Order: sequence, then structure tokens, then C-alpha cells
Amino acid sequence: MRVRFTGRRILLLLGLAAVAGTATFCSPVFVVRAGVEQARLLKARQPIDEVLADPTTSPETRSKLELVRMAATYADRELGLNVADSYTMFTELGRDTLLLVVTAARQDAFEAHTWWFPIVGRVPYKGFFNPDHARAEAARLEARGLDTHLRPAGAFSTLGWFNDPLLSTLLSRDDISLASTVIHELTHNTIFIPGQVAFNESFANFVGDVGAAEMFCAVEGEDGPRCQAARSAWDDAMLFGTTLQQLVGRLETLYDRDDLTSEEKIAARELVIDRWREDYARDVAPRLQRVFRNYHERPINNATLIGSRLYYDRLDMFDRVYRAMGLPLRDAVHAMIEAAEASSDDPFGAVEQLAPDAAAPIIRAPVSDTAER
Repeated sequence: MRVRFTGRRILLLLGLAAVAGTATFCSPVFVVRAGVEQARLLKARQPIDEVLADPTTSPETRSKLELVRMAATYADRELGLNVADSYTMFTELGRDTLLLVVTAARQDAFEAHTWWFPIVGRVPYKGFFNPDHARAEAARLEARGLDTHLRPAGAFSTLGWFNDPLLSTLLSRDDISLASTVIHELTHNTIFIPGQVAFNESFANFVGDVGAAEMFCAVEGEDGPRCQAARSAWDDAMLFGTTLQQLVGRLETLYDRDDLTSEEKIAARELVIDRWREDYARDVAPRLQRVFRNYHERPINNATLIGSRLYYDRLDMFDRVYRAMGLPLRDAVHAMIEAAEASSDDPFGAVEQLAPDAAAPIIRAPVSDTAER
């Protein structure tokens, strides 16, 4: 397939690709190399219809591609998201990870290290198509005394400016996660507020998870297995986000103390984290139905917490507002988008004001299932 990149689209591609780049510093070379890598992904696309028509396509791949088409159609027709031609194409990567994302932060404060890129502004993460470059960047930041975190990513969005393909890295996900991811990325096509990464990602998680649940429930009925599983995944996400904020709050209280040195704060935070791990294992993990059951067993530092919080910030608030508004999901989502864009300096607060007296969400009782995000 021939891909044309001209004028404004070249600038946008370079700016958007910069957060998924290949070098270890922000420079013209970094931006251009990042753009080249992302252009390769776009150039390698082939129509999903052709993949489905190919008799050599495996049944598993066929099923996943059909689900992607269903999720994109739902996002378009039922949620009114900016789908355009996104997810009508497929790119085979030949590997299980698209890129590695680096986050970093001070050890004695929730102060994220940030990078600035054209178009998207300042963001607290940086992606690398080359894993060696990602590890080198993490090592460089660790040498400066920062906490770091490396995590894989299997999807990206060009915010609606290009025909985003489905990447083969996503096909290993279960149906719930795959549908949610498609709707999540299409939400980025519809709203992306520069400099508000936590809102962008957390709002997209809300739309993706709740949208996937409503889609499966519409297809299968309330008792359908994917309907139940998708709702359980959303309940888990809200519970996890609330529990994560409790740890963040405890650490913020510690970091704000003026009577401790930096070294004393760093030592004391390990005690706080260890106590939280115990609480999580005893009180939270047994309540989780599908995902995050083993989060307390993973490495935890300020960088990992900042990275997680970007995607799970105030999810219960979005749910409360949605339930209180009493509107179909489509109408509620677009009311939230309008409010957030009108108050881009505080999009969370603007959404909350749509239903300031909304009650807390009801987390459903656990159901039997096993999955891990």
C-alpha cells in the first residue's frame, strides 16, 4: 500500500511518533527517526478484509480481527467516536512487543521526569521501538538518581490523523482486553488535550472498558459470559485505581514532611510500600475478579506508581458521573468531552461538575474468572 505524507501530516506524524521513538534524547534526529519508524508501521498495513479473505489465515486470527471490526463499528455507530478508517488495516510486526515505554521520577517526591515533543506537548513517558535504546535511557536516568520503569506497549494512536492499523501484538489479548483497547485508542482520536496525559489516558480507559462491556452485553445479553467478564474488568479497574490512590496518598504525606531528609524519606517509603503490599494481599486481591491480582508482587517505586496512575486516575469519578447523569453512554461521553475541552486546565474537575453530588459506584460481587492484566 502506498502511503503519502505531505505538509501538515508530516509534522503531525513526527510529533506523534516522538513519544514512540528510537533515540535517547529529544532532538531533530530523534524526531525524524521516530517518524521513520512509525511511517514503516503505516506503510506495512494491509486491509483487514484481505486478511480475512485469505484462506491461510488461522481461525484464531480471523476471530480476533472480526472482533476488532465489531468494536470499531460499535465505537463509530453507538459511541460516536472519531473512527474514520482506523482499524480497517492490519500490520504484522513479527514480534510480541511494539515498543518499550520509559517512565522516571524522583525518589523522594512524586515529580515525574518529562519529555517535550511537538504537537503532543510535555509527557511523562517516552517510547522506544529499539529495546536497547529504552534500556540505555533507563540506565542514564538511574545514574542521575531517578526511579525508572520499563513497560511494553502493544498499541498506539495517531489521534485520528492517519489510518491506524491493528498491530499483531494485540492479537494475543483476550476478547475483553482487545475490544477495550480498540475503543480506548479510538477515544484518543476523538479527544486529546495537550499536557493532560492522566486525563487523556484515564478517560480513554473509562470509555474503553465501559464501552466494551456495553457492547458485549448488547450482543450477548446481561448473562453473557463476555458481558459479565467485561463488567468485572471495569469493577477491578475502579477498585485498583482507588487502592492505588491510597498508596499514593500515604507516600505524598511522607514526602511532604519537612522534618525528614531526602535519604530518610526514601528509606521510610519502603516501609509504607511494604505495609501497603500486606494490605493489598489481604484486603484487595481477594476482591479482584479478573485483573491486578498480583500487582502487589511487582516492583513498586515512584516511577511505576506514576505510570500506573496515569491510566487509573479517578476512574470511579467517571463512573459516578456517568451513572448520575442517567444518559446513554454515547451522550454521557460526549458531554464529558465537551466539558473537558472547555476547561482544558482542569478537565477532571470539569467532568466532575457535571454531577457533583453523584454517589460512589457500586462494585459488584466477584464472579468466577481468571485473567491477568
